[in-house]
Formats: sequence, C-alpha cells, structure tokens
Amino acid sequence: MKKAKRGGWLGRLVLILFVIFVLAPAALLLVFRFLPIPGTPQMLWSLAEGKGAHYSWAGEAIAPVLARTVIGSEDQNFCSHHGFDWDEIDKAVSAHERHPAKALRGASTISQQTARTLFLGYRGGWLRKGMETYLTVMLEGLWPKKRILEAYLNLVDWGHGNFGAEAAARAYFHTSAAALTGNQAARLAAVLPDPDKWSAAAPGPYVAGRARILVGQAGVVSRDGLNACVK
Repeated sequence: MKKAKRGGWLGRLVLILFVIFVLAPAALLLVFRFLPIPGTPQMLWSLAEGKGAHYSWAGEAIAPVLARTVIGSEDQNFCSHHGFDWDEIDKAVSAHERHPAKALRGASTISQQTARTLFLGYRGGWLRKGMETYLTVMLEGLWPKKRILEAYLNLVDWGHGNFGAEAAARAYFHTSAAALTGNQAARLAAVLPDPDKWSAAAPGPYVAGRARILVGQAGVVSRDGLNACVK
C-alpha cells in the first residue's frame, strides 16, 4: 500500500514537472511566435526595484539598421548557429583559464538572451544558466531566426526601466523605433552590456567610441550577409 502511494506521488510529481518545464514553455513559445508578448519577468523585477517598466511592442516596425547593429555587436554568427556560438564559448573559457582572476566573459548569443528574457530573471547562477540552455534549444526549435531577433529587440532591457526598442527610442532620442538612425542604433547597442550604467542619450567617451565602431560593424554585417536570415 505504501509503495503504491509512493508511486502515485512520484507519478504526479513527474507530471507536474513535465507540465512546468516542457508543456508550458512550449505552449507559450507557440503562442508568442505569432502574438505580441505582453511582458517579461525582468519587467516585473524592474517594477519591484522601483525603476518602472516602460514598454511598447513595436513588432517589425523597428529600423533595420538596429537589427544589423545589434547582430554586429552582440552575435555576428546569429544566422549560422543553432542557439550557441561554440567558438565564442571556447574563446571565453580559454581567456578565463589564462586570467582566472577575471570574471568569465560573456558568450551568450541573441537566442540565449531572448530565452533568458522571456522566461527568467536577472539573477540565478548556474541553475539559471542550465534552464537558459534548455529554453534556448526549445526556442530555436519552435521559432524562426527572424522572430527571435524581433522579440529580442522588442524586449531587451535598455536601462532605466526602458524595455525594447520603442521605449528606448522614445526615452533617449524622442523618436520612434522605426525612425532610428544608424548613429542612434549604434549608441543603443553600445550600452547593452550595462544600460543602467552607460548613457545612450548623452554618451561618454567610451560609449561614443564604441558607437563609432558599431556603425562600421553594421556595415560589415550588411556587406557580408550576416543578417541574411532576418531580412
């Protein structure tokens, strides 16, 4: 009798875990492949911290130059990998082995960052990284690259409670995401590693210099067809 009860409890637990970690994420990804995404856990966290959460879904109505610039800045192999850039991961690990005192440099792809933004929060350590890996595989399997990048640009934290390209464009440049210039796109991409610390609206020397480099990288992305999967 006790074994039967134990077996029933374990069966229910397995079913619950299957729903939470497989069915629910898959269902949400299938729905939001086509519909606007209403918000993210990071937006809720920003509200809880008192930063606010300014957000407006722009869909595809974002200047293409921002997509080219972000690919050039964040993930130049976006169109050729399947969620993970193993060359960048190897470089990050090698750099950490040479300089173990330094923090492990980021090697997250746009796909990984999108999965993290959709389902996870800012913090979490290795457990969050494991969940992010699993969700990235699911995201790449259920969404085309164009939708992944579109969601990323519409949801990413651009600092000071501004989420997505539309909110960032309005807050920092008093324009729409569709009307962003190449220089404005470069300044937005330049602050992405730490958008609360750096300013896209009034860039300091580092952001201004980084933005100039990214203007050139956006041209390389276009020239070499690194954005072919999202045209």
